[in-house]
Amino acid sequence: MCHYSVIREAEESDVSSLCELMYELSGECISIPDMLDRLQTIKESMNGTIYVLEQESEVLGTLVFQIRENIREVSRYGEVCIIVVKSQAKRNGIGRELMAFAEQKAKELRCKGTYLISGFGRKDEAHQFYLELGYTITGYRFVKPLSRSVEDETFAIS
Repeated sequence: MCHYSVIREAEESDVSSLCELMYELSGECISIPDMLDRLQTIKESMNGTIYVLEQESEVLGTLVFQIRENIREVSRYGEVCIIVVKSQAKRNGIGRELMAFAEQKAKELRCKGTYLISGFGRKDEAHQFYLELGYTITGYRFVKPLSRSVEDETFAIS
């Protein structure tokens, strides 16, 4: 049986589904108020967009997409910040639909290409999926957590 998919911008009514998808991705719970705040923040920033893929009014996946300007070579890339498909809906082409949607958005916005960053713990399933779609491994991501001091907290409140 073939299901018709709709990919659209996420709305407030999708927050519960987005919380579930983020839990599947990270294993960490995100409260509904926090997810609502993230949705609003991203909408207001005009720097990225949260999309959902739904079939028969059920959200089965999400994609967070934004444009990155590259100063070094004066170009732009579409960045797939997050892509998650419900575990019971995997292996049905939903991830491919979301990635194709991101690539089409990037083309429409005159991007040179698309890219994503994926953690080491996703090597077996996700990395193989990205390689099958034609992505190549080009480097590493380096992260340095910044500690918050008491002065930072005081400054943020004032």
